[in-house]
Order: sequence, then C-alpha cells, then structure tokens
Amino acid sequence: MSRPEEENPWTTLVRRTVYENPWIRVVEDQVLNPQGGPGIYGVVQFQNRAVGVIPVDDEGHTWLVGQYRYTLNRYEWEIPEGGAPRGEALEDAARRELLEEVGLEALHLELLIHGIQTSNSVTDEEGYVFLATGLTFRGAAPEPTEELRVRRLPLAEAFAMAENGEIRDAISVAGLLKLKIRLDRPRSG
Repeated sequence: MSRPEEENPWTTLVRRTVYENPWIRVVEDQVLNPQGGPGIYGVVQFQNRAVGVIPVDDEGHTWLVGQYRYTLNRYEWEIPEGGAPRGEALEDAARRELLEEVGLEALHLELLIHGIQTSNSVTDEEGYVFLATGLTFRGAAPEPTEELRVRRLPLAEAFAMAENGEIRDAISVAGLLKLKIRLDRPRSG
C-alpha cells in the first residue's frame, strides 16, 4: 500500500545544530529513511529569504550586478539580490537591495516569482523575484563586504545571458526567464 504523496515518509529521531552564523544554520538529523533504515540528513537553513529584483526602465534596459563569488571561486553576473530577514517585508527588502546595489528607486514593484526553491535537496532557502519599474537613479551604496560592478544593458541581452549560461545564479535565471515568458506571451484583449 502506498502512502499519500503529501505525507512525510521520513522519521526524524534527533536534530542537532552543527554550525551557525548570522546567515545560515547547518543541522544534522538522525533519521529513518523512507524504507525504515537509519541514516543522517544535513540541511542548510537560511536566516533570510532571498530577494531579487529585475529593474526595467522605459527604454527596455535592465541592470545586472557583477561580483566575485567566493563559494564558486569565480566572477558572476546576477540581478540585484539580497536577503530579507524574517521580520522584513519582501517588498521593503527588494527596494533596499535595488537602492544599495544599483542606486535605483522603483515606483512600482510586482512579484514575479514566489518561493522558488534554490536547492531543495540540501537547503530550505526560498527566493522571491520582483519586477521594478518607474525607476529613479539615487546613487548606489553597497555593503562594505561587497565589491560590485553595475551594468546597464538591453533586457533582451540579459535574457540571452540567462539562456546561454553567462548568468548562472538560479534566482537570476529563473526571474529573467519568467519575465521573458511573460513578455513573449500574446496579450488577449
């Protein structure tokens, strides 16, 4: 007899935190797997929710942020992104990150992606992506730990970068491709 797909087939016996800092917590669970055998499961729990923003101006341009990613040991281009602490509204975090990283304020924000799972086999991180329009330049103020390059380019070029692998960040790729699909969809009217 099979179990309903919504029912958890894992049994957690013991959970312990093995590492914690202001950004992540790593827990290790002693478990019984779906077949009843003993095992361990490690989970990276994020303290913040990931928030990305795709700013689009009246000329059809967007902005990407370039930075060296320590974990990957290489330079990456991404949409403006950051973390939203649990007590902060997602929209407020999106506005903050857009201003900090690119120097833009947005009159309008629209949620494009809600709760994308970035790597659900090892982490509980969820990402949210907003479309930002009605833009005004105010001046960037990155965090002291960030050394960023900002690039304004046609939105179509950013879509192509996501499609051909020049942009590899999951939240950036998902957000850009979701926006491309939406813009390519015929409008009923």
